[in-house]
Amino acid sequence: MAVDYTVIVVYLAGMLAMGWWGMRRAKSKSEFLVAGRRLGPAMYSGTMAAIVLGGASTIGGVGLGYKYGLSGAWMVFTIGLGILALSVFFSARIARLKVYTVSEMLDLRYGGKAGIISGVVMWAYTLMLAVTSTIAYATIFDVLFDLNRTVAIILGGTIVVAYSTLGGMWSITLTDMVQFVVKTIGVLLLLLPIAVVKAGGFSEMKAKLPTSYFDPLGIGGETIFTYVLIYTFGMLIGQDIWQRVFTARSDTTAKWGGTVAGTYCLVYAIAGAVIGTAAKVLYPNLDSADDAFATIVKADLPVGVRGLVLAAALAAVMSTSSGALIACATVANNDIWSRLRGAVRRDGEEHDEVKGNRVFILIMGVGVICTAIALNNVVEALTVAYNLLVGGLLVPILGGLLWKRGTAHGALASVIVGGAAVIGLMATFGILANEPVYYGLLSSLAAYVIVSLATKPTDAAVLAAWRERLAGRTPELASEPAPAHQ
Repeated sequence: MAVDYTVIVVYLAGMLAMGWWGMRRAKSKSEFLVAGRRLGPAMYSGTMAAIVLGGASTIGGVGLGYKYGLSGAWMVFTIGLGILALSVFFSARIARLKVYTVSEMLDLRYGGKAGIISGVVMWAYTLMLAVTSTIAYATIFDVLFDLNRTVAIILGGTIVVAYSTLGGMWSITLTDMVQFVVKTIGVLLLLLPIAVVKAGGFSEMKAKLPTSYFDPLGIGGETIFTYVLIYTFGMLIGQDIWQRVFTARSDTTAKWGGTVAGTYCLVYAIAGAVIGTAAKVLYPNLDSADDAFATIVKADLPVGVRGLVLAAALAAVMSTSSGALIACATVANNDIWSRLRGAVRRDGEEHDEVKGNRVFILIMGVGVICTAIALNNVVEALTVAYNLLVGGLLVPILGGLLWKRGTAHGALASVIVGGAAVIGLMATFGILANEPVYYGLLSSLAAYVIVSLATKPTDAAVLAAWRERLAGRTPELASEPAPAHQ
């Protein structure tokens, strides 16, 4: 394993070096939080694909392939569909807003009355997303070094917190690009063909497995529908995803770069399912489907290649973890703390804002590591995150983009009713049940429409300013107060 260890250590050292390099570039709030809004198509596509294809997409995607066959691709496939929908229909308008958070968008659209509550919901989502990614370090480092779970989480989490705190979005973008390349080589170009060959090719796989393993809908229509609700719609509104859209150099970059990233996700989904199906042929009696990735890597890959593929898994986890962490810190600082202080600093000192955001990344990072150590069930944590996001925020965000009659009171009612319904239904039916997201979303929609129609329309001046911002005719107001304080 010495060669494999060397590959991993070099990779981890490279991540820290890029964090240090990124620190030299992140001299303003814009540079630190959204990479100066300067990413071109290639870097934008790579970083967008990296943020959405995390440990759940890699280790979990292979596990679903092991359990269900080719239809196990649907979870990651719906993530790709969400990125495609976001890129084609919404990303250009989102990029032109020149904001930093989803809550700032809601403030602009509704006149500054929906921000802090939506900020709390978004913060909870990004926190749990960062926690679930951090928990995944335990699996990878256990395979690599046979490390204790707590030590593994601290080791992986500390490295991500370090480079994220140093350089913000510039460090994360640079590391994401490396992680994107490592994932492409490790999973698509090495693990996929080796797994299929070791399993005897597709003819042998078909001969040894039930026909349901090759049914595209074998996982079940209700499960696919739930994936669409949670992941496809979740991709449309998550702060971690929007913050990447904000890094685009232009709305054209956001649209076409995101389309490339979404297409890459579809390919990655199918690859993961095929690898899992091959693992089922090779190791039919694993205790857990989620062990399929680590088992096939450890047992069937040659020295050196094994280290690269494990680095690919580590890259997948780190990219999602760092993206969720900076999103969590951005929301905590800009949407919650700055509002609770009662005023936003007007001195225009960008350097101080960089310090503040850096401190919040460090604080949130320590909190994420501690929560990950205390929490065991990754699936439940991720489900809670996406149920809250979709049930509480999907309707007011998409409603604000698509329906001019939507009002601040309607948005606020939608967030509160939808969030409360999701929490109540999870307590009643169980966290993993489908009912919370189904009925939470419906109640959120009903509250939004009814309250919006029953209240005074949004002020014409607010809508006019919103349309100007959507058209890209209003400059970014980086150091001015948020609309809630105007």
